[in-house]
Amino acid sequence: MNWQAIFPLVIILIIIFGVGIWASRYVRGSSSFMQDYFLGGRSMGGFLLAMTMTATYGSASSFIGGPGTAYTEGLGWVLLAMTQVVTGYFVLMILGKKFAVVTRRYKAVTMVDFLKSRYRSKWVVLFSALSIIIFLFSAMAAQWIGGARLLESLIGIDYTTALVIFALSVLIYVTIGGFRAVALTDAVQGSIMFLGTLVLLIAVIIAGGGIPFIISDLHTENPNLITPYGAEGTLSPAFVSSFWILVGVGVVALPQITVRAMAYRDSRSMHRAIIIGTIVVGFIMLNMHLIGVFARPILPGIEIGDQVMPLIALEVMPAWLAGVVLAAPMAAIMSTVDSLLLLVSSTIVKDVYLNYVRPDAPHNRVKWLSISITAVLGVIVFFMALNPPDLIIWLNLFAFGGLEAAFIWPIILGLYWSKGNKYGALASMITGVGLYILSDSFFPQPLGLHSVVLPVILSFFAYVFVSLATQKKAAGI
Repeated sequence: MNWQAIFPLVIILIIIFGVGIWASRYVRGSSSFMQDYFLGGRSMGGFLLAMTMTATYGSASSFIGGPGTAYTEGLGWVLLAMTQVVTGYFVLMILGKKFAVVTRRYKAVTMVDFLKSRYRSKWVVLFSALSIIIFLFSAMAAQWIGGARLLESLIGIDYTTALVIFALSVLIYVTIGGFRAVALTDAVQGSIMFLGTLVLLIAVIIAGGGIPFIISDLHTENPNLITPYGAEGTLSPAFVSSFWILVGVGVVALPQITVRAMAYRDSRSMHRAIIIGTIVVGFIMLNMHLIGVFARPILPGIEIGDQVMPLIALEVMPAWLAGVVLAAPMAAIMSTVDSLLLLVSSTIVKDVYLNYVRPDAPHNRVKWLSISITAVLGVIVFFMALNPPDLIIWLNLFAFGGLEAAFIWPIILGLYWSKGNKYGALASMITGVGLYILSDSFFPQPLGLHSVVLPVILSFFAYVFVSLATQKKAAGI
């Protein structure tokens, strides 16, 4: 047991639990449980909005899997990862004020609420809910694995025990506090991430003897490590460019991010969040992936990529400071886990149960069901995470691609194109998800691009052509 590293991490967790308990008191006294539990009363300011988007998006994939892949691939993966800088900018600029206004008018609490009100189709709602549940289980499993890997390396316990500790910590606080707890702790977690990555990067550079020495060591080991093409030359310009869709522009379709664009207070908050979020995401992503590459000469031969980040922190810093700094990825992972849990829970309760099973369910039953399902989902994901892959980043990116293929055009064109209808939306979603699963399974890099690109392009044409072809049918003529 590395007690010096454990102690500061425990302090951070206690703070997070405190915020969750405080938020739960607010939710219990609320007259609008659904709005407060799942959207925090739509009251986020600019700083809180930027931090909750950053902390939710900056997940185990970014803080554990990302540095692990950069350790393997070299500086080429850093270049690829920086396509994420535009995430907050694109989400808030594309959805913007119109999405906030429309979702308030629809009284939408979830992204599927918006789709239900916009398209008025049972099948659009059910296919949306199914897509969210399928792909977000993959994303949640990645977060569970990342949190357990972190505790395993930091504390010195076996993986299964670490997974139990992490799962219990998250489940207790997210089930009692809801979105308000998530958003408030995101502000704390986002700040830890910003400072923690800076401190760790500086420590790694010092331990490696400075950047020129680190680059020289990388070149001596494998010249490809300092090129844009990856250790084996597999990061082609086409593949790297296609990541602009997967982790840049396409993020506008991720339900866990989109719901943030419903929850801010006013236009000024949105404008501030665009500036703050872009700076913070760029700073954190650059630092974390550079840490992964620079760790290679200091700790060569790490076999499980997801252990690179915690091991390098313990190597280059005093144990107590490593514990403080490693609270950053733990913060990111917990933030993403709680957001995804709430999202899947709200999909089941709000989008399926209240819409099609029991629309007249009493308030107390909805409240009990929301909390119970959140807990049950966490247990299911726990069992999914018992047999982890070596690099969780691929689980997370698979989930991203599936959600983007399903939702990007029903959201964007549904918001801005009045001729879009339920037939076009359903055709787009089926085309996108079906092609993505086929492509990812059998043709992982068609034309040298990431497997999400062609499904996104073809689902656009499916939406437009089917919507135009069914104008009279949609109008009931």
